[in-house]
Amino acid sequence: MAEWLEHAHAWIKALHIVSVIAWMAGLLYLPRLFAYHAESALGSAQSETFKVMERRLLRVIMNPAMIATYVFGITLLFVPGVVDWSSGWIYAKLGFVALLTAMHHVFALWRKRFLRDGNHRPAKFYKAVNEIPAVLMIGIVVLVVVRPF
Repeated sequence: MAEWLEHAHAWIKALHIVSVIAWMAGLLYLPRLFAYHAESALGSAQSETFKVMERRLLRVIMNPAMIATYVFGITLLFVPGVVDWSSGWIYAKLGFVALLTAMHHVFALWRKRFLRDGNHRPAKFYKAVNEIPAVLMIGIVVLVVVRPF
């Protein structure tokens, strides 16, 4: 790999990791906000505060971080020698990323439901859902670092 390409690859990888961290922070925190929001009284000042927090988290942090994750991740896929497409780990990783993306969009739908005061799920539900992104993240990290297959 040419020296300039190695340098660019390092920067792209660093930006990808930073983007993933920001996105994961949101994926882990938003369901926790939903849990607290579910426990607040409809129309209360607390409920209205949660609506603002959820919107800002999704629009200002999570959406840009997800987009950046995809941009830098796809760019890495095109760097020669980064991915061995005959290995299975990359396909499993991409599958887990697709699940994280689906969760992101489901969370966005739930946020809109809270915005309309239409949530009917208990806080316990959101606390349980909060664990799913963490499990997917662990799977992705293991697949990328260990490359078990």
